[in-house]
Amino acid sequence: MSQLTRDELARDPLWVARSLLGCELRADGADGPVAVRLVEVEAYRGTDDPASHCYRGRTERNAVMFGPAGHLYVYFVYGMHFCINVVCLQDGVPGAVLLRAGEVVEGAEIARARRPAARKEAQLASGPARLAGVLGITREHNGIDLTDPNSPIRLYAGSQVAEDDIRSGPRVGVSTATELPWRSWVDGSESVSSYRRGGRRRTRARA
Repeated sequence: MSQLTRDELARDPLWVARSLLGCELRADGADGPVAVRLVEVEAYRGTDDPASHCYRGRTERNAVMFGPAGHLYVYFVYGMHFCINVVCLQDGVPGAVLLRAGEVVEGAEIARARRPAARKEAQLASGPARLAGVLGITREHNGIDLTDPNSPIRLYAGSQVAEDDIRSGPRVGVSTATELPWRSWVDGSESVSSYRRGGRRRTRARA
């Protein structure tokens, strides 16, 4: 299984999002490795995407999204959860893919210990906060290079998902650009999260 390169990720987030389905994200923690097969993602651009953290320009918080590609952008949301994104596009141009859900393919016992509330294995990484939780990813991992072979968190090509098995629809929980079908998922995977439409009260951008 080959590790993804920076050039492979330095593309439009819409293209990268679909290509990430079926890829494996591996995190090496103190208690052992956990790996997930990605089954749900969302694309976010920059200054032309009102649902993006970068819509109003560069800040200390969103600086990682401006590149270079292949780095991890981690943010804390609603005062409770971490969400993880893969940075895309050329250095200086903001864009990322939010990783929404995955199937645990290695380290299931560690994942269950980190997510004891999960009723079944398919729910371990079903949703962006759960995904970050089973992988043990927190704010301290913001900016990690996923393309570095020595990185504690790495992204691998995995098995390619056939186009006929990919579905697309609106992004989850956003209150702007709600009509864009920029969420993609693997049809039939039990780990895909439930769709929740955004509303006017929820104004926080997602990535």
